[in-house]
Amino acid sequence: MSEEKTLSVGEKIKEVREAKGLTLQELAEKSGYTSALVNQIENHLESPPLGALGKIAHALGVDIGELWGDHGDAPYAIARKKDRRPVNRFASKEGVSYGYSYESLGMGMGSRHIEPFIVTLEPPTVNKTKPSCHEGEEFLYVLNGKLEIELDGHKDILEPGDSIQYSAKVPHSLSAVDGKTAQLLAVVWSQEQHREDG
Repeated sequence: MSEEKTLSVGEKIKEVREAKGLTLQELAEKSGYTSALVNQIENHLESPPLGALGKIAHALGVDIGELWGDHGDAPYAIARKKDRRPVNRFASKEGVSYGYSYESLGMGMGSRHIEPFIVTLEPPTVNKTKPSCHEGEEFLYVLNGKLEIELDGHKDILEPGDSIQYSAKVPHSLSAVDGKTAQLLAVVWSQEQHREDG
């Protein structure tokens, strides 16, 4: 495995925002979030779900992969397990875990319309993730553990081998259940990115 430093997505958002000359308030207005929330994300006080990262990336005018430090322009991406970058974990500056992590499977490919991830969800210790919504679609395939998905107020339990595809415009949230870690393959398609590229 690579010895590269695990990237801080919050720090990367701040770096891109500042490079583009945007204030917290301007990024908040473009993304549809409050400046307080954007500030919390940049400073590791809040862990955004994939949909929120997609909205922030779109507001910054970058692919979501760039928030992981991906500047690839290859026409394809191979994600070999032995060569993958370290998992990008969301945690506070004090090291307190927010309960989930993402590992990008599309690193290196430029101008992509889908973002594939392995998502690891720890059982909630304090709060479950609040439902969020955004443009596009999501596909989830449970690899191990049990996953509770909430879609527009309706809850379902998914087990290994189960999958779901849904419009990301529907308020949704995910959490591991039964006190055990869950892992899933998530593929996110951003309608906004697709419109811009053709």
